[in-house]
Amino acid sequence: QVQLVQSGGGLVQAGGSLRASCAASGRTFSYYAMGWFRQAPGKERELVAAISWADSTYYADSVKGRFTISRDNAKNTVDLQMNILKPEDTAVYYCAGARSRYISESLDGYAYWGQGTQVTVSS
Repeated sequence: QVQLVQSGGGLVQAGGSLRASCAASGRTFSYYAMGWFRQAPGKERELVAAISWADSTYYADSVKGRFTISRDNAKNTVDLQMNILKPEDTAVYYCAGARSRYISESLDGYAYWGQGTQVTVSS
């Protein structure tokens, strides 16, 4: 049974930084791509960043240059470092395990989800 357990996130002022982490278990972590999505109230869930099995990365235009995704295959973890946070980054952030080794920009490309963690950026 695959499980994704998230930690981190929280409340920060605009311009600040937060880190979200996700610990995976139940399958060979290094074989699969991983992603971070977010969902703000009244909006659809959107892909923020993703990393392939070979460490290639994808970032949404809205977070390029501010967010960094990384993975540690020895620890089965994937992290999202969020810098220069803006109020519009406020959302629930979800870790997601892909169905394949490669990055998917679609929700359908992900089979497993973390419990979500709130990120709130005050102005």
